[in-house]
Amino acid sequence: MNQIISVLGCGWYGLPLAQSLVAAGHQVKGSTTSPDKLSLLQKSGIQPFLIDLQEGAGTTNPDFFNCDVLVICIPPKRSSGEQSTYPLKIDNIRQAARNRSSKVIFISSTSVYGENNAEIDETVFTAAHTASGKGMLEAETLLLQEQSFPTTVLRFAGLVGPGRNPGRFFAGKSDIPNGQAPVNLIHLTDCIQLTIALIQQDVFGHVFNACSPDHPQKQHFYTKAAAVSELPLPHFIDELGDWKVIRSEKSATVLNYKYVIDNWSDWLDRHMS
Repeated sequence: MNQIISVLGCGWYGLPLAQSLVAAGHQVKGSTTSPDKLSLLQKSGIQPFLIDLQEGAGTTNPDFFNCDVLVICIPPKRSSGEQSTYPLKIDNIRQAARNRSSKVIFISSTSVYGENNAEIDETVFTAAHTASGKGMLEAETLLLQEQSFPTTVLRFAGLVGPGRNPGRFFAGKSDIPNGQAPVNLIHLTDCIQLTIALIQQDVFGHVFNACSPDHPQKQHFYTKAAAVSELPLPHFIDELGDWKVIRSEKSATVLNYKYVIDNWSDWLDRHMS
């Protein structure tokens, strides 16, 4: 069934998501904070909106929030110290969406879990250690407690894909700690397909982890990523400090979802060499 879907934040993930939803026949509204990007959205078949929530209530448009599904994908900016004000921004969105948006998908992060030296699925208690993780967890709570619409939270692991070449993350660096720690990553393709699965299957009121089932050691993955990209090799300390393995159990049991990128070594060979 075709729906009206609003994508709040048409960036690295939001724009290709919106384009995929248009291709699937949905009516899509997309927001940006940049006037220069409005024409790009329009050319993609996305109804463009200029929305900026940086200061207080910011610039909103009630029509943007009139939709069947609102996808919120605006992470806190790391460089601006926004982590402490991020929940306020999400609360402004919550109030704007109240009685306008039927359902909400909130893109969160696995940073809401601490480094517990354990495997972590959706049943594990959250214990964020970082400012961004704490802000994200507070934002999740605000939306999940809202009574006027059901929210599904999708917690993305580390993001890789177009413009995010993992070979560049540690290229040429030395004495990088915790080389034996497992990596927790998800490719943009799976980010988009998981979101579409939620919409198509009408799954709301849940919390999902979103992470590839493959967890190679950090030193092996990033060294190979640099090598196939012909970048200077990093050097890791061969040790195991704090770690976690993110399990995406509910995507399999609830959505019957199988990850497109489920072997990072094969992906590096196919897409980066």
